[in-house]
Amino acid sequence: MESAGATFHWPVRVYWEDTDAGGIVFYANYLKFFERARTEWLRALGLEQQRLRQEVGGMFVVTSAQMRYHRPARLDDLLLVTARVQEAGRASLTMQQTACLTPGQPDAATMLLCEGTIRIGWVDAASMRPQRIPASILESLSACG
Repeated sequence: MESAGATFHWPVRVYWEDTDAGGIVFYANYLKFFERARTEWLRALGLEQQRLRQEVGGMFVVTSAQMRYHRPARLDDLLLVTARVQEAGRASLTMQQTACLTPGQPDAATMLLCEGTIRIGWVDAASMRPQRIPASILESLSACG
């Protein structure tokens, strides 16, 4: 297994559909934000998920998720969601992800709202059985870090 590195950033705006009756982001929606950031990270590496499924015959699936919530996000907040490979194995990746509030002032710091460790495994798209991540994909991932 190897450790990797570069952090990918993806902006996410909070909409009505993301909030609960209290006007804050419903906790499960952070998983959606993290999923979007991972998808866009792969896309930025030239690894579109639909193309991987069609051309390579495999896909990434979430196998576990651990989340820690620090502060709530609210309607119209602009978040910066990150994705970084913490560890790359032969059949899975462990991702570190965060959702931070983007500051309203240029000199202000971002505020951590939620952080998570997401493990994604590579599976055969037809059988859904675990497989090794193809070497070409691992090479693309290591080139980013």
